[in-house]
Amino acid sequence: MKLSHFNPAQFLATHWQRAPLLIRKPWDEWQCPVEADELGGLACEPQVEARLIEQAGADWAVEHGPLAEERFASLGSNPWTLLVQAVDHHVPEVAALLASFRFIPNWRVDDVMVSFASDGGGVGPHFDQYDVFLIQGEGRRVWQIGAMCDENSPLLPHGDLKLLRDFVATEEFVLEPGDMLYVPPGVSHNGIALGDDCMTLSIGFRAPSRAELIGDWSDQLLEDLSEDDRYADPGLALQANPGEIGADALDRLQAMVLEALGDKQRFARWFGASSSTRKYPDIDWRPEEPLSIDDIREAIDQRMELQRNPASRFAFVREGGDALVLFVDGETFECGAETSALAEAICANDSLTLDTVSDAACELLLTLGNMGSVAFVDDDEDGDDADG
Repeated sequence: MKLSHFNPAQFLATHWQRAPLLIRKPWDEWQCPVEADELGGLACEPQVEARLIEQAGADWAVEHGPLAEERFASLGSNPWTLLVQAVDHHVPEVAALLASFRFIPNWRVDDVMVSFASDGGGVGPHFDQYDVFLIQGEGRRVWQIGAMCDENSPLLPHGDLKLLRDFVATEEFVLEPGDMLYVPPGVSHNGIALGDDCMTLSIGFRAPSRAELIGDWSDQLLEDLSEDDRYADPGLALQANPGEIGADALDRLQAMVLEALGDKQRFARWFGASSSTRKYPDIDWRPEEPLSIDDIREAIDQRMELQRNPASRFAFVREGGDALVLFVDGETFECGAETSALAEAICANDSLTLDTVSDAACELLLTLGNMGSVAFVDDDEDGDDADG
């Protein structure tokens, strides 16, 4: 599927982080990339984050996965919604959707959450701190749009859900299969399923808070700072009142802090590694048998397709000339002239076929392959995959 009837440049200029946008049938041909049974099966897996939300009048109940298979048979007549996070990590067809949204930088992508709801099901009126594209997969859902909200907006008391207390809808849209609604951060919204076959795919884009950036960056700096690196004031002058913290002292103290925090190159490397850490780093994606350099060369010679693991995160920063630093799943790789082109190609493409590459590039692919971040795939006549 290709997102054809949509202008990314115009969207970024007029709506991104500004205003909601309803986009009717932007695909050449829409086919929902996941089935309800497949989604239910994922919700039963211990390594998959899932929630089952039931509503009985004004009461909301949340059950966290993994869910028992028989749980779905016991659902009553009250509206309910199943939410499964990071479905793109497990269903290739869902991961393929992200290719249409690469006009947003890779480091901003969070995941593709999929929900399946019975008639009247939803998660209640709320707002998010991130941008989201809401794609109607199957069935119909009405979306209500309300006012801008922030951390001071009053919420209903609930341990698991952040439900707005005073939601008032100002716009309303009914989405059919293949329709899409963009909602910027802070805009309140409420989705309600129309019928018992309502599936919605939510592509979310993360954004770190200032508090997170300062806190996490400071924590990283503290690991490397020496106890010997201390304030000093040679040539200290007499002052009239010993109780005053003088302007010169304050300037020196602040300069010590800003000098450490303001190392741009060091910050770039820290942020690249931090932001490329997998959403679920505890899941082991490494191949069952370690790969060898001969495996890599053979896969390239056979023109096998190199695919990124949908659960992996790739990004890079330039450091002048041909040099760049590649970040993959929290790891850092120095890339010079022999590997920088490969690094850029992998970051730009979910899959690609390689021509002859240098020994250094083969070594990089070997490392990434043994991390489980990439794999060579051969789609033979039987449909079997061969990892290289």
